[in-house]
Amino acid sequence: MVGMGRTGSIRRETEETRVRVRVDLDGSGVADVETGLPFFDHLLEQLAVHGGLDLEVRAEGDLEVDDHHLVEDVGICLGRALDEALGDRRGIRRMAWSAVPMDGSLVLCALDLSGRAYFRVSGFRPSRPGIGEPPLSLENVPHFWRSLCEHSGTTMHVEFRAWDNDHHAVEAMFKAVARALREAVEVVGESVPSTKGRLRRG
Repeated sequence: MVGMGRTGSIRRETEETRVRVRVDLDGSGVADVETGLPFFDHLLEQLAVHGGLDLEVRAEGDLEVDDHHLVEDVGICLGRALDEALGDRRGIRRMAWSAVPMDGSLVLCALDLSGRAYFRVSGFRPSRPGIGEPPLSLENVPHFWRSLCEHSGTTMHVEFRAWDNDHHAVEAMFKAVARALREAVEVVGESVPSTKGRLRRG
């Protein structure tokens, strides 16, 4: 599925999880995802489809304890895979934003593939602990994005402007990030879009 363009492939194994992630930034929105958390799978599929990237995720973890370790490690691996796929980030648009409605929910996302890690979310107010069976703990959703940002060198701000129900709001969040990411990774030039001459972390 993942081609020969801007791709990243990461494996991570701990005593708690086994995760493999492959991403192709120049894909066509094909998702092949299995995490053991159906709603999380659905959200990652939205990220691929609306982000225009091909994504493969295989994750196993100690879900009998809870889903924290698995969700965190998928975020870590996806962040590292994105960083690998971006390379020196030469020619990318770098900064982008989007606003996505889903029925009564509205989410805004602004991001910068700056090489600097930062994540901020406002207005995140779920009314129930989790969604799905086994459930994705909604408190882990911001943690997923924070882990991704830390390991991809991304600055990301997400704002919930309206919230009608948890499913709509969280799905709109993933779609908003996907749409912004799709624009930010687009190659629009030949130089590194920074006065410093580099965007790599470190």
